[in-house]
Amino acid sequence: MEPISAKVLLEGLCPGEDISLTGVVTDSRKVIPGCVFVCFPGARVDGHDFARECYDKGAAYIVVNRILDGIPEDRQILVADSRIAMLKMGANYRKCFSSTLIGVTGSVGKTTTKEFTYAILSEFGPAIKTEGNQNNEIGVPNTLFRLDSATRYGVVEMGMSHAGEIAALVDAVRPQGGLITCIGVSHIENLGSRGNILKAKMEICKGLPQGAPLALNRDDAYLAGAQIPEHIHPVWYGIDDPAAQVRAVNIKTQGQGQSFTLLHEGAGEFQVYIPTLGRHTVYDALAAYAAATGLGLDPARCAQALSRYQSTGMRQRLVIRKGVSVVEDCYNASPDSMKAALSMFLEIPGRRHVALLGDMLELGQISQQAHRQVGEMAAQAGVDLLVAYGPLSEEMARSAREQGLEAIHCLDKEEAARILCQNLEPGDALLAKASRGTALEEILALYYEQ
Repeated sequence: MEPISAKVLLEGLCPGEDISLTGVVTDSRKVIPGCVFVCFPGARVDGHDFARECYDKGAAYIVVNRILDGIPEDRQILVADSRIAMLKMGANYRKCFSSTLIGVTGSVGKTTTKEFTYAILSEFGPAIKTEGNQNNEIGVPNTLFRLDSATRYGVVEMGMSHAGEIAALVDAVRPQGGLITCIGVSHIENLGSRGNILKAKMEICKGLPQGAPLALNRDDAYLAGAQIPEHIHPVWYGIDDPAAQVRAVNIKTQGQGQSFTLLHEGAGEFQVYIPTLGRHTVYDALAAYAAATGLGLDPARCAQALSRYQSTGMRQRLVIRKGVSVVEDCYNASPDSMKAALSMFLEIPGRRHVALLGDMLELGQISQQAHRQVGEMAAQAGVDLLVAYGPLSEEMARSAREQGLEAIHCLDKEEAARILCQNLEPGDALLAKASRGTALEEILALYYEQ
């Protein structure tokens, strides 16, 4: 973060002195003189308990939800919700820079699409991106605080679990272009229907300027039928629908990646290689290309830059352990992403294909049905053995058995690791996928150690 006047950064929160602020932090260990420390009350740790320590270490202002003793009141910024304060400061800071930003949202594939978009934007100048999964009211401002005078481009991932959240995020980000990957069932527990999820994702349009490009998946039935605001310039991408302006044809597996011909109406065709597996990641690459070229970036350079994609975290990372090809995809899961992952997984050569699948969270009333559906998917995909982990996944295992697939259900991580050790041999392939809260990577760690 570049030094910024308190009057500018704190506009709308407090008058602010004419002093220079050095940063905004939410972790007391990262406090530096002249920063703003934002207190967040939590179930295990309450930032208010560290406020006095942060003030003593030089924090210029403390954002609080209640007035605290031991800190001058003119150094406390009292707010009802610290997340709103973070967004306000992020928005104020963003206004100081003319960097071109792309906003990314959607039910599935946001992070992979974000990484493809970053690979493209980095080709054209200094760029920033959302790190990890910092796509909420805290993470998005933290991304904006990394802007500086040298930043030409950026891609900001925007997640949500309730209506109105995307609108608030995009108001702070002020992107010049955007994209929506697809409309799935993630967060249906809060929103009630895919139609409501579509409305929530379409909130991104509210923050886009006149004529801004919005890349949309033409093969997604919900997006294809969406009402696009007049001020938006839609750029449709897809694989199956010939009406898409940006399409992929002749998709082929090539080593640990894929090649395809990218057809771009009015711009020509380009041969593309991406270092990812699975048809769903082709959609992610197309989305990034459509958004970037919609902003006027050179199509040929955008297509070539897709090959520089790099995976992050535990997302479809292919590693070899104990002679087994392991797809580590432990970050998130929904019926849509499970289907895509299983399809990709069977493309990986292996003597036997074993799937370690865990609970999918935040599915509400459709949870039981969704887990049964994934069990059926695993059987129909041709998996040789399903190891289902977690209480919700009992239905997954039961459904798989009904379809004739050998399936083992377990509630203990050590037991799941033992089952993997007993059933996997060199030359086999393993897919590990579940919602982040399931911590499936802990089972993998136990398996690797044994």
